[in-house]
Amino acid sequence: MNRREFLKMGGMSMMTLVLGGCGLSSLTGSSSSSAAGAASGTVASSSSSGTVAAGGKTLVVYYSATGRTERVAKVIAKERQADIMKLVPNPDYTEADLDYNDKSSRVSREHDDASLREKIQLQKAVPDNWASYDTIFLGYPIWWAIAAWPVDAFVKANDFTGKNVVTFATAYSSPLGNSSKLLAEMAGGKGNWQDGTCFTGSLDDAKVAEWVRSLSTAK
Repeated sequence: MNRREFLKMGGMSMMTLVLGGCGLSSLTGSSSSSAAGAASGTVASSSSSGTVAAGGKTLVVYYSATGRTERVAKVIAKERQADIMKLVPNPDYTEADLDYNDKSSRVSREHDDASLREKIQLQKAVPDNWASYDTIFLGYPIWWAIAAWPVDAFVKANDFTGKNVVTFATAYSSPLGNSSKLLAEMAGGKGNWQDGTCFTGSLDDAKVAEWVRSLSTAK
């Protein structure tokens, strides 16, 4: 199955969404000043401002299989003048790995076997200067109605005590669902986890920015 066919599958019926998730989509994001650092799995710095709470620094952390979630993450980072970090699996997924129509593909095998998901490692799981961040935006595509599981490794590797965590996701039609709640449980109940939103259909940078502004209580 090629990339074009893969994208078309994302907008099909709910049955297809249950079988294959809806976050395995491709949409190239625009560049930003943080792109170089994000691509390498390191934190790219910029001046930061308050988001959900007054004061403190903000970090946008995201996993993006094909670029769609990355686009949203960059808009959020720009709007909040936040640092940004891209999560990169080790080894990373290939296009063939993401073919959920192939029952033997990596993503299909990981979906069927939770123990395989638990073995996923990241090139970098702990952000530089983690303790300095008060607010974390955590983004991911929706896979089989939950957060894409490479995000799990990030959540398990970090202590969210004292941090505000706002989740955001991308999908063609699925909602955020319980993905945020499940990640909060994975974090051991540490941190103030807040359901964000799931950006569906065609992405609109202006709408993403509007959503981010709606969350701000102080700058």
